[in-house]
Amino acid sequence: METTKPGSRDTFYASIPVFHGFGSLMDPALYAPLPDDWSIGIADIVESTRAIAEARYKAVNMAGAAVIAAVTNALDGREFPFVFGGDGASFAVSPDDLDRARDALAATAAWVKDDLDLLMRVALVPVASVRTQGLDVRVARFAPSANLSYAMFSGGGLGWAETAMKRGEFSVAPAPSGTHPDLTGLSCRFEEIPSVHGLILSVLIVPATGADQTAFRRLIEDVIALVERSPDAGRPVPPGGPGIRWPPGGAELEARAMRGGSLFRRRVIVLANGLFAYLIMRFGISVGGFVPKTYVRQVVENSDFRKYDDGLRMILDCTPELERALTQRLASAASAVIIRYGLHRQDAAMMTCFTPSALRSDHVHFIDGARGGYASAATALKAMPA
Repeated sequence: METTKPGSRDTFYASIPVFHGFGSLMDPALYAPLPDDWSIGIADIVESTRAIAEARYKAVNMAGAAVIAAVTNALDGREFPFVFGGDGASFAVSPDDLDRARDALAATAAWVKDDLDLLMRVALVPVASVRTQGLDVRVARFAPSANLSYAMFSGGGLGWAETAMKRGEFSVAPAPSGTHPDLTGLSCRFEEIPSVHGLILSVLIVPATGADQTAFRRLIEDVIALVERSPDAGRPVPPGGPGIRWPPGGAELEARAMRGGSLFRRRVIVLANGLFAYLIMRFGISVGGFVPKTYVRQVVENSDFRKYDDGLRMILDCTPELERALTQRLASAASAVIIRYGLHRQDAAMMTCFTPSALRSDHVHFIDGARGGYASAATALKAMPA
C-alpha cells in the first residue's frame, strides 16, 4: 500500500479529483485508498440517546462539530478529510499531523465534559490496523458547490474503527480538566429550520452483513435518484437561508466554545457579536468586504445535508408521501438482506456552523434533524436484525 512521503502531508487529499454529481458517489473510481501510515480519528458521544431525550440536541451537535473545528484549527486550517455524524465525527490525518490531531481530540473530549456535561469517546486508529481486518479506508471529495468540497469514505474501515473504539481499543485519553481546544469559528447562531414539505427526515442506510455489494450500490443509487427526481424533497435549508434572531438560541454554547476570560465575559462578547451580526444580516449591510446576501447564498450552497461514510446519511425536507415511498423501498431491501437502515421523523432541522472567516467562501454548515436527527436514526438502525 501507498505510504506518505516526507513533506507530502498536504498532497494526498488535495490530489484527489473533486466530483460534483451526488448521484455518482457509489462509483469506486472516485475513491482513493488512504496511505497505510495515515490514521483515522473517531469521536462520539456516549449515551447520546439520553442527551437527546433531555432535548440537548444543540449540545450534542456542537460536540460533534467541535471535533472538526478543533482538528482544523490545530492543523492551521489545512484541508483534510472529515465527516460530521451528528453526535460525533470521523476524519483522517497523515503521520505528520498525528500528534496535533491527538492533542486536539484529547482537549475536545475534556471540553465536552467540562462545558457541555457530555461524555465523548475519542480514538485514533491506524489505517494499517484496519487493513489487517480485510477492510479498507478509501476517500473521495464531493463538492456541493463551487465554494468547497468535503470527504466521502468507503471500504468498511470507518465502521470497524468505530466499533473498535467502543470496545475500548485505540482510545485517546481526555486531556486534564480545564483544557480548552481552539474552537475558533464554531457557532450555532441560526434558528431551527422548519419543514416546508411536511417533515424533516433523517436517513441512515448501511450494508447488511454479507450483503452483495453490487446490490447495495444499486440500492443507494436508486434511493438518491428517487429523492432527486421528486419535486417533494430537497435540501432542508431554504433559499433565503435559516432564520436569525437576537439573542441567538446557541449563545450559551458559543460562549462556552470561546477561549479566554470568564464565562460571563465570553457571554457578553457573544451577545455583542451576535447583535452586530443580526443587524447587518437583518438590514443587508455590507461591512469590510462582508456582503450578507453573498454569505447567505454560500450558507445554503455549503450546507452539509447528505454524505457517505460507509453508509448513506441524508437530512431531507420531504412530504409524508415521499417518506412512505422511501420507507417501502428500504424495507424491501432490508428483507432481501441488502441493507440495514434507520429513519427518524421530526418537524425541523438545525444547523451548526464552522466559519473560520466570514470573508472566505469555504465555510461549512452541518445539518442535522432538530429532534434527534442522525443519532435517533442510528438507534432505529441498531434495533434492526444484524
